[in-house]
This record gives sequence, structure tokens and C-alpha cells, in this order.
Amino acid sequence: MATIGYARVSSAGQKLEVQREKLLDAGVERLYEEKKSGTNTDRPELQKALDFVREGDVFCITKIDRLARSAADLLNIYTRLKNKGVQFRVLDQNIDTTSKEGEFMLTMLAAFAQFETAIRADRQADGIAKAKAVGTRFGRKPKATGDVAENIRTMRTEGLMIREIMAKTGLSKATVYRALTA
Repeated sequence: MATIGYARVSSAGQKLEVQREKLLDAGVERLYEEKKSGTNTDRPELQKALDFVREGDVFCITKIDRLARSAADLLNIYTRLKNKGVQFRVLDQNIDTTSKEGEFMLTMLAAFAQFETAIRADRQADGIAKAKAVGTRFGRKPKATGDVAENIRTMRTEGLMIREIMAKTGLSKATVYRALTA
């Protein structure tokens, strides 16, 4: 029987150290780590960990949201582990699925995690809508603004070819065309 751990953070700027330390302190013998969004179901290290665990092993994480963000995804992973005869432990929420109470808590926490993700998405959409309402523009700043765009239009009306305008301005074909249609 081995204890297999999985640690995940969402972005490259976040650190795995806290999760790693907790998992190793809990007796994890083999640890899989990755930096991927929890909503992304294509997580190679998680797949490796799930493929590696054997009957009698314990699959261990620090928090539910490190494994899955939807109840359906969490329960699918848990079912896969259970079908392989693998126990499941969540350290911070003190869940151990060897008992019925642990299974119940897992199901409840999965529902809360999914609800929290939905609320976060709503807050983000509200924030974006408010920012747009006050004129905030998103995305990359245009390269051909004001005088540059006017200069491009002037060159085109004087008969210059697109490739000549690109060479003179150092801009891409798409940027030149955008400036001409603006």
C-alpha cells in the first residue's frame, strides 16, 4: 500500500511548496505536480497519478479544489479511484472515504466547490461588464492608431501597394488592413 499525492496550482506564478510540504508530511511517497487550471480536464500529471495508483493505495490531495472544480468531475475521479480499490484523502477538509461519513462529506464539498466556481464566474462577468460600461478597452493596444492609421490611408490613396506600406511602417498585413477599414 502506497500513498500517492497530487498537487496543482492554476498558474505559473503560483507556488506548489505549501501543498508539497503538507502532502509529504502526510506520508505521501510519490507526488505528482502540475501548473494547470482546475477547469482544464487535460492534466497529464493527474492522469499519470490516476493510472499509477493500485488497489490498496491512498490517493491524497490537500484541498478538493486542487483536484476538480465541478462536482461531476470530482465524482468521476473519485469513482475511478473507488473502482480501482483506492482510498481517497483530502487533508485540509479532513475527508477520508473509507467511511460513509467521508463519502458524504466528499459529495457535499464537491457541490460547494462547483457553486463557488459559478459565483466566481458571475463576479468576473459583472466586473468585465462594469469596466466596459465606463469605457475600459480589453486586449492589446492597437499598433496603428491616430496619425499612423491616417498615414496608412494616405499612402494607399496615393497608390502604394500593401506590401510597400508594410515595408515603410514595419506593420503586419493584418494591421495595415485594419487601419484601412477603420
